[in-house]
Amino acid sequence: MGWLVGAMGVLAALAVVHSSSSYRSSSSSSSSSLTYQSSSSYTSDSPSAPTTRVFNIGGILSDTLSDNHFKATIAQKINNDTEFMSPNASLDDVTMIMDSNPIRTALEVCKRLVTQSVYAVIVSHPTIGELSPAAVSYTSGFYHIPVIGISSRDSAFSDKNIHVSFLRTVPPYSHQADVWVELLKRFQYTRVVFIHSSDTDGRALLGRFQNNAQNHEDDKDIKVDTVIEYEPGLNSFVSELKIMNESSARVFLLYANLHDAQIIFHDAMYMNMTGRGYVWIVTEQALSARSVPIGAIGLRLVNASDEDKHITDSLYILALALKKLLKEKDVTAPPQDCSNTGSTWETGKKLFQYIREQVLKKGLTGKVAFDDNGDRINAEYDVVNIHGFVDPVIHRNSTKEMVVGHLGYNTLATVVAAETETPGGKTRENMLLDINEVAIVWPGNTTVKPTGFMIPTHLYVLTIEEKPFVYTQKIDSPAECLGDGRVLCPWYNTTDKNNTQPTHQYCCTGYCIDLLIHLSATINFTYDLALSPDGEFGALNKSDKGKKGWTGLIGELVNQPDGKDMIVAPLTINPERAQVIEFSKPFKYQGITILEKKQPRYSTLVSFLQPFRETLWILVMVSVHVVALVLYLLDRFSPFGRYKLANTDGTEEDALNLSSAIWFAWGVLLNSGIGEGTPRSFSARVLGMVWAGFAMIIVASYTANLAAFLVLDRPQTSLTGINDARLRNPMENFTYATVRGSSVDMYFRRQVELSNMYRTMEGNNYATAEQAITAVKEGKLKAFIWDSSRLEYEAAQDCELVTAGELFGRSGYGIGLKKNSPWADKVTLAILGFHESGFMEELDNKWILQNQEDKCDVDDKAPATLGLKNMAGVFILVAAGIVGGIGLIIIEIIYKKHQIRKQKKLEIARHAADKWRGMVEKRKTLRASLVTQRRIKANGVNEPSTISFSVEGEAGSAGSVGVMAGGGVGVLGSGSIGASSGATNLAAMLPPPPSPPSSSIPTSGLPPDVPPAPPAPRRDLRQRHVTLSGTVDVGLPPPPPPPPGVDTMRLPTSYKNLFGPDPPDLVV
Repeated sequence: MGWLVGAMGVLAALAVVHSSSSYRSSSSSSSSSLTYQSSSSYTSDSPSAPTTRVFNIGGILSDTLSDNHFKATIAQKINNDTEFMSPNASLDDVTMIMDSNPIRTALEVCKRLVTQSVYAVIVSHPTIGELSPAAVSYTSGFYHIPVIGISSRDSAFSDKNIHVSFLRTVPPYSHQADVWVELLKRFQYTRVVFIHSSDTDGRALLGRFQNNAQNHEDDKDIKVDTVIEYEPGLNSFVSELKIMNESSARVFLLYANLHDAQIIFHDAMYMNMTGRGYVWIVTEQALSARSVPIGAIGLRLVNASDEDKHITDSLYILALALKKLLKEKDVTAPPQDCSNTGSTWETGKKLFQYIREQVLKKGLTGKVAFDDNGDRINAEYDVVNIHGFVDPVIHRNSTKEMVVGHLGYNTLATVVAAETETPGGKTRENMLLDINEVAIVWPGNTTVKPTGFMIPTHLYVLTIEEKPFVYTQKIDSPAECLGDGRVLCPWYNTTDKNNTQPTHQYCCTGYCIDLLIHLSATINFTYDLALSPDGEFGALNKSDKGKKGWTGLIGELVNQPDGKDMIVAPLTINPERAQVIEFSKPFKYQGITILEKKQPRYSTLVSFLQPFRETLWILVMVSVHVVALVLYLLDRFSPFGRYKLANTDGTEEDALNLSSAIWFAWGVLLNSGIGEGTPRSFSARVLGMVWAGFAMIIVASYTANLAAFLVLDRPQTSLTGINDARLRNPMENFTYATVRGSSVDMYFRRQVELSNMYRTMEGNNYATAEQAITAVKEGKLKAFIWDSSRLEYEAAQDCELVTAGELFGRSGYGIGLKKNSPWADKVTLAILGFHESGFMEELDNKWILQNQEDKCDVDDKAPATLGLKNMAGVFILVAAGIVGGIGLIIIEIIYKKHQIRKQKKLEIARHAADKWRGMVEKRKTLRASLVTQRRIKANGVNEPSTISFSVEGEAGSAGSVGVMAGGGVGVLGSGSIGASSGATNLAAMLPPPPSPPSSSIPTSGLPPDVPPAPPAPRRDLRQRHVTLSGTVDVGLPPPPPPPPGVDTMRLPTSYKNLFGPDPPDLVV
């Protein structure tokens, strides 16, 4: 706010200057005459007189003594020293005493300096007030007139956007950070607490310290554990001191003004933080506080208050710069009127650059040089130590400053390198620090140097749920979590800043918990354990404000001022995390692998056909039928086959037909019993034996391959490793992921060759490993990339899961600690001892292997058990055979019923035909008997006798007709000829048989009483009935009609098919 008021005051002064006409006409008479005379000497027209160039140098000094010294230095030293000033040039002084009012100072600069065309201004400080140098810088900088300050040390003057032409022969307060770093390096302190006010100097000091503290190539970086920033004007500092006391660092770096330092030291003494074990390193302002503790170490700038020496060095620097400026051809005069703001003085910009480049190695204040901001570098400091003593006058304890060291240029002591900007580029300049450590008195009035840190014996430890390393169980009371490797691990809701009580109570067990218990007992510390607030290991993400910060466990260890001390969890060691925290040696070595669900070989319905290729199956099918056909042909045409040989016992043997041959071939191939239909011939049997050998080889080969395909079938991993094509060139239906913000996620982000995989996974990543493993089990995720220890554990617990490929990205799990933690070395040594003693192996057996053999490996080595999936095709084949058999038997039944119906029709027709035929035969027999009787009568046979003869019918049936003497005719029997006692020889007795029937029967030669024979009857005896007289016998009954259902039109055909053609009718 002070600088803002000053700037507004200067602007108001400039406005007054521009509007005042009296200002432009007024000038000091003495100054005017001096300037005029100088100008006339510069512009002399005498051709014989040498041209002498006079440069007016302004001086705004604190008192008349400094004013006199300024003028004397120019007149008696600079102008007479040819090493610094050219013979044709000289300096002239234009001075004024500084006013404590910045507005009047700005007006005087325009009134008394600018009007005299000053090339540069040297400004001191007022006896009262601090804003006047700023007013001079604002006013001169507006016209690009270089200003060299000899007492202003505020960091605000380093801002070239405001103070565009300001340089100074004293360093700013922020440069004390360079000396602090060298002191800490000399004392070997690596952890500090930084306290500063929230002003420009305080922030500049912190920034410079942090930059220098991290730029040591040969030494460890200095870590700022805690930064305490406060508003100036303190009333109490107790709360901040409590925060400082929670840090393990005991080295306090303090920047404060005199008032604030008094409050801080008073409260620190009240809280016993100024005694033994603490270190206080303070700036110059704080060192002057009355309550500064004994043992505090501070700095004093050498020659800081010697204004005459700084004036001398400033004038010599200006003389060197002007000497260089004279070599330029386009040098223009400075502005002479503050109201003329139209043009920029380019020569002033060049002069500022030349001043900044100058180096005065043997100045009265030491080596004088400037950095890019125009600030003095290579300044010399005294290292001051506060000693206590008893004042003999007042008999009370008092303090005094004792110089115990010096930092300067070209001093014989320890070499400390400092980089300085020179016109020729960067060179290495030697600043030497000389410290008498024996003379130092430390806080607590002791000469023993403190360690600089306090090793806390009670640590705050963080962990995270991750099987099998950490198991959590929610509990209602802490009493439920006692003993047996169980440790209370509450979860805190960090979003609620006002709630310091645990949100939920949990009990933790597992690999890491046992390790923590054993570690605490080994290196002797107590602890409080808590779960990660956000459930994450930690990632470097951007916040809502655009700043990057760590989350999860890492963030709790790094970001929080009262953060935790240790992380005991499966925390992977990687470069990103190692930059902000410190790791112990790995307690378990592991890598990255891929978890996926086992992919069993896909069993189709025809998986039982897999042992043979399709071509082989086709050849086997063809071979069966070809062999069956050849067997049939061999047995058919062999002289010794079933078709050629008759059985000696007279029994009939079935011939080997083609159906039987096919049945035989299939029976041999399928090793089924052949009950009938075997080949009889020797050639066919030889082929049968060859076929049996072929069948044995085929069946044996099929059985062996079936065992390989089904019985020894093993689930296969679908991925070959990280270089699998499906990972490098992902498909839409193949998803894989990891845990967002984890070490695996950082690994993929860091590897350029895996950038395509990282972009693919980025949108699919899960919040926790547990969620991702569940997704793999449910088939929602094809592959999960994670730490090998966890995935191998999951694969051992669930045989449906399997890890794919070799390990990659090998690393280890380590215990995380704060940077430069005093426990780091102890924890590392303890971990190494655990490995040597076998304790880590015991933890592996207990929690990861769980003292059991890998049941999944045992199952993999044993023959696989066939299931329905493997043999479903065989059962379907049997079911198809059953269905086919049922279908065929239905077809057979339907066909058989059709055949039976057809057979019944034929039987009915046959029965009707037989009945019809019998009636016709009877009529024929009767007609034949009558004809015979007539013949007998015609031959004169009148005696009663019996003639028996056989009459053969069309169907071969015979009947016996007996002719008795009395003219009676009787049927005697079938196939026998017999006569009574009076029987005669029938051959001699009967006439010769009649000639074959013709179209007409001749009537000549017959007895007169025998009527002529009727016309030849039609062949269809069923349609014509003839009597002995040759007329139609109307007395005989007509033939019976055919039975119902008999087709009379098809009857003759059916009759002929059954009985053959009709025989010719008998003709009398």
